[in-house]
Amino acid sequence: MLKRLHKLVAAPPVTTEQRAVVLAGKPITYTLKRSGKRRSIGLRINDRGLTVSMPLHASESWLHEVLQIRADWVVEKLDGWRARQIPAQVWADGEFIPFLGEQLTLRVITSTAAAVTRQHLDELQVAFRGEISLLRVERAVSRWYQEQAMTLFAARVAHYAPLLNVAPQQVKLSAAKTRWGSCSARGTLRLNVQLIKLPLYLIDYVVVHELAHLREMNHSAAFWRVV
Repeated sequence: MLKRLHKLVAAPPVTTEQRAVVLAGKPITYTLKRSGKRRSIGLRINDRGLTVSMPLHASESWLHEVLQIRADWVVEKLDGWRARQIPAQVWADGEFIPFLGEQLTLRVITSTAAAVTRQHLDELQVAFRGEISLLRVERAVSRWYQEQAMTLFAARVAHYAPLLNVAPQQVKLSAAKTRWGSCSARGTLRLNVQLIKLPLYLIDYVVVHELAHLREMNHSAAFWRVV
């Protein structure tokens, strides 16, 4: 009994927190576990996502270095898990679509005026004149995504830019297949329209990440201090 109690009292501390990072141009959420037992940084991916285990007092710069070195591997493995778990989107009445980390129910109706409007908090109404097809629904919702993305992204950039003491010149939407955002030396931020489907805190992380490049056009320790 005394030996068991001693082991419990003397057990190295463990801390757990949820974090986000941009890897290979994609925002990734992960669980960070710090442990007094560990001597190295380890990465594990399963159906719960990415878990990073590291020594209790390891530096942030070491963590970022390991994550960036393994970025392609992490993204490839996570994409593989998601491809097996996420069914193809169906653009029909009663189906769900992602928006800001939530699920909206599609309501497709015929009307005298074509429009896409948010109904309540959990519905998106898509109204058409004439014949309704899945392709028309997809195109209408895609346009709505673009409108929402441009408005929100511009607002988040305007919010964070003065906090980082930077002055971006333009905010544009991107349809890139492999990158969530980019920043040019001329101050143009390109943010992937698909970000509008993710939670706001992930959008904010990508925005801050790209704005930070206006001060440090690299991923050095100085860059991560800005982020």
